[in-house]
This record gives sequence, structure tokens and C-alpha cells, in this order.
Amino acid sequence: MNAQILRQLSGAVFDFVRWLDFYGETSQDHQDFYANEIGRRAKALYYRSPVLGKLAVAPMVLCEALFPETRFLFYPRSRLPIADAHYAMGFALLFQTTRREEYYGRAVHFLEVLKETRCPGYRHYAWGYPFHWQTRGGLIRSGTPLITTTPYCYEAFESVFRIDAKAEWREIMYSTAEHVLNDYRDVSAGPNAATCTYTPLGGDGVVNASAYRASLLTKAGLEFGEGRYLEAARQNLSFVLDRQQEDGSWFYAMDGSRDFIDHFHTCFVLKALAKIEGLTGHEGCRRAIERGIAFYLGNLFDEQGLPKPFARAPRLTVYRNELYDCAECINLGVLLRGRFAELDQRVDGLVKELLAHWQRPDGSFRSRRLFFGWDNVPMHRWGQSQMFRALCFLLYREGNHEPVTGSSQLRD
Repeated sequence: MNAQILRQLSGAVFDFVRWLDFYGETSQDHQDFYANEIGRRAKALYYRSPVLGKLAVAPMVLCEALFPETRFLFYPRSRLPIADAHYAMGFALLFQTTRREEYYGRAVHFLEVLKETRCPGYRHYAWGYPFHWQTRGGLIRSGTPLITTTPYCYEAFESVFRIDAKAEWREIMYSTAEHVLNDYRDVSAGPNAATCTYTPLGGDGVVNASAYRASLLTKAGLEFGEGRYLEAARQNLSFVLDRQQEDGSWFYAMDGSRDFIDHFHTCFVLKALAKIEGLTGHEGCRRAIERGIAFYLGNLFDEQGLPKPFARAPRLTVYRNELYDCAECINLGVLLRGRFAELDQRVDGLVKELLAHWQRPDGSFRSRRLFFGWDNVPMHRWGQSQMFRALCFLLYREGNHEPVTGSSQLRD
């Protein structure tokens, strides 16, 4: 990446920080149309009776496609731990890039928020959604831990611990790992393989959920010298590797119904494998990544070379491109930087596109390119925080900065 693009990238990140200061840390969310009782009932009907359900959800789909700014009429702005975790990681990276202690302070601020927003009623640290979430499998109530959220919070505490070596952060990491090991059920999925549940209450068979758990427990197992973590991680990893399709893809779930293939869940699986491979040199991960990237590049980008939502869609899509997909493309691309020339080119081209057309004058990013116009409603969980973290990650890596480690790097 040339010096001019790096300067533009740096400017974009600082513009975003100024926007975040002005806008605040709560926002509308992707789920707002279905987060209230009426929306949840309509969505539940859709899952039970698709014909009647389509009529019930039609007003929400219409608003999402044509009037996205109406989200506030359905549900108020909220704070989501997954976004706070990404902001913590982004500011930690920005501190390591700039050595400006204000960004270290911002990272710590988001950790303090995460301490306050952990799920109540659980012995160990865990995080989920602040709203009731209607899914195909039933209602997941507010405050239920999610294996797709909690690993980001672990990584947020880890990212700051690598800077200041504060014992409290490591204790929370350990508590989080204990939750991830003990509060989710493993369901046998063949010899030496298991799929974990999505929440402590159930929901097995989701591929990215097992990938998240395998990645976190591998990291924690090596960090804390815990063989228990590594054994559980090994079984979940085997499930993920065994469920890769012949073409290199992964279905969302192995339940016979949720067999769609989308962009960001594919990225989640590949990122988890890349992290495990980086820590352990696992040969199976390497092979799966190579096959997965071949599918990813060939099937999850549109004619303009931009991330597209689905390779195999479960329903009608009301948008062309999504910020969340773009952010996860960059996160994956930075993790694998230098290994796949075409992926590097796609990431570089995407960054140019984002800086030219997606960042708004106030510093925020457009959320979606619709079939007609844009969705400009900023949603911290649905792309803003992930994009901030992704761009900080890219800026850090491209700047060739050495990691900042230990409290000696901070002035008294």
C-alpha cells in the first residue's frame, strides 16, 4: 500500500474518531426493526408460517429497503458489547501506531464499559445482546451470553493487557475463558469432533460459533497453560474442518435448513482458522484456509470487486453491499496479508473504494449501498466499530510498527 493511500487512511481514521466523539457511543442497530414486541412476533410468525410471515414482516422489510432512517421509530439507540469490544481493540491499535496515550485511555474506557455490561446472573464474564432476539430456534432473551459476542470481548481485554500488563485484564480474560469452556455444551459430531451451542441454553450446529469457541480456547489454552481449553478447542476445530464443503465453503449451520453461505460469516470462520494456525501452525487449518480463500475470492465479490452479501442466499436481499462485509474482508485480509496476492489486491481496492465513496463528510461510514441510494444510518454494531477496528489494524500493519508491550511503554 503506497504512502498516499496510507496518509488518506490515517486521515479517515482520525476523522472517524472525531465523529465518534460527537455522535456518542450508542446507536441504532441492524435488529431494530425486529427488537420490539411487534417485530419479534412478526419474525416468529415468519419462521412458523412463511406465507403469512412474509405479510407480517413486509412493513419492516420495506422500511429497511427504502426508509432505513425510520429505525428509531421501532427501537431506541442502544449500546452493544460487541461494538464496545471492537472500539477497545481499535483504540489499542491506534495507540500502538501513534504512541498517543489518549488512545490508550480510550481503549481502557471501553473495557470499563464492558465490565459494567457483562451478562447478569453468570459467575464468569460473558456478554450478549441488550434486546430480546427472535431466532428460528426461539427467543434469546436480553442478557443471554452469545459465543459470537464473548470472544471479541476477550480479545479486547487481551489487546490492552498486551500494552499495560494489568493483572485485572488478565483475570477477566481467565474468567471469560472459564465461561466459554464450562457454560456452553458440546454436542458430539463424529469421532473426536463436537459442535458447541450458540448460547448456554442451546443452539448447536452453527459453524462460526464452533470456530469462535475453538479460536478463543486455543488462545486461552496457550495463555494460561490449560489443557482443558485446548482439548475442547481441538474438538470444535475438528467439527469446523470436517464441515468444509468440497468447493471450500461452509454453510452457516449443519441443520439441513440454514445452508446459506454469506460473506461475513465466511470471514468469521476463516479468521478463526487463521488465528489458530498462527498460534499453533496447524496444518489442517492451513489447507482449509487455502481452499476457503479460493471459494471466497471466486464467489463472494461482485463484478466491481466489492464484497457481496451471499454466495447462496436464504432470502431476498434488499441491498447491494454492506459495511459489515467490507470491514470483515479487511480484517481477514490483514490477518492473511502477503499470503494471497489476489486477496491483498481486493483489500487494497476496497480501501480505496471506502475512502472515496463510503466515508461521509462527518467521518462516519455509510452502512449499506441499497438498490436505490444508501443507508446512511450509523450503527456501531453493524459496521462502524468493525470498520474502525479493521482500518486501525491495517494502518498498524502497513506502518510496520513493533508491538507495544508492558507498562514500561506508558509514561508515569
